[in-house]
Amino acid sequence: MTPAGDDTSTATDRDLAEATRAAKTAAEQAEASADKADDAADKAAAAAKDAQDADQDIADGLLIEERHPSVGMGVPGPPIRRGNPFTFGFFAALGVLVAWGLWNALGQARSVLILLLVSMFIAVGLNPLVEWFMRRGLKRGLSVAVVFLLMILAVAGVGFAIVPVVSDQINSLIKNAPEWLDLLTKSKTLNDLNDKYHFIQKAQDYIQDPALAQRAFGGILGVGKVVAGALFNTFTILVLTLYFLASLPTVKRAAYSLVPRSRRPRVSILGDEVLTRVGGYVSGQFLVALCAGVMMFIFLEIIGLRQYAVALAIVVMFCDFIPMVGGLIGVVVVALIGFTGGLWTGLACLIYGVLYQQVENYVVAPRIMRRAVDIPGAVTVIAALLGGALLGVVGALLAIPSAAAILLIIREVWVRKADAS
Repeated sequence: MTPAGDDTSTATDRDLAEATRAAKTAAEQAEASADKADDAADKAAAAAKDAQDADQDIADGLLIEERHPSVGMGVPGPPIRRGNPFTFGFFAALGVLVAWGLWNALGQARSVLILLLVSMFIAVGLNPLVEWFMRRGLKRGLSVAVVFLLMILAVAGVGFAIVPVVSDQINSLIKNAPEWLDLLTKSKTLNDLNDKYHFIQKAQDYIQDPALAQRAFGGILGVGKVVAGALFNTFTILVLTLYFLASLPTVKRAAYSLVPRSRRPRVSILGDEVLTRVGGYVSGQFLVALCAGVMMFIFLEIIGLRQYAVALAIVVMFCDFIPMVGGLIGVVVVALIGFTGGLWTGLACLIYGVLYQQVENYVVAPRIMRRAVDIPGAVTVIAALLGGALLGVVGALLAIPSAAAILLIIREVWVRKADAS
């Protein structure tokens, strides 16, 4: 008899033998499958090579350079050795030429750039009024149309108010010229000076000069060119202002999209604050100029210059937009018109203009501008002087809001980094 333990050993050996045979069978099947796969891969590679050779033959026949997809546009070569003096000098000279060309291009396009700056400035200044209409339920397109129509009406009203005054003054000058000339000829002092310098004879010779008509015609053409240029620039500014005002949100989004995503929220906040301050400055300056125009209208009505009150008030209002010297220009214009009505009238206009400028500079403007732009008085003066020296009247107009924007960026970016370091 066989022991129980021997039966168990025999069964275990039998199972082990069967498992070994199954493993060998699976290994043989796997090896056969691998061989088949290798054969298929070799056949596919051979077919691909044949196709590539065929394409290369066709490309060679058509004289076309065929690039492999894995190569793309080629492998970049080694970097240029910048330590070479010749290479450094070449690229330095090239950079100087490019900078010089850009500088000349900016100089030639200066007038166009000024028109763009003025148009953008006006659009940003009118944007608060557009948003005011939008808060009343109008869509942006309709709000822009209403604001633009109001601006057109304002420009047309200024023209209709000023042109009659200028025409009246020219007619008055032509009408009174003989009387003034008669008074001059009867003056003993003038006769003594004429006996000494003979300026009346020189004036007559100048008037009788045949070349005078040609020079006068050239002057008329020059004036016509200036007037035509001013009208063209005005029309261009109106069109650009309409475009910038209608597309201001799109322009802002496009500008903010150029900033890295991590800094975009802060840049958008700062940018919106800058635009708000520029719009606030324009609105505040408009209120200051409106006060000056209204007060001048009331004063002219009191002293008896009613026929010129509206036009002169508009002139004072527009001159008041120019920082520092605008009010003085308006006072001089009003005083000159006042002197045509009498000596005391002109003196009264001059005294009133000087006194009102002091009230405006120390009472009216600070109270209004304190809410619009947070900028010290010294910075205002320096910015206006620099802007006027760079771009004239346009620079003076843009200087103060630009200074306010720069101060905001310095406080929020530079000063914060300095405090955190």
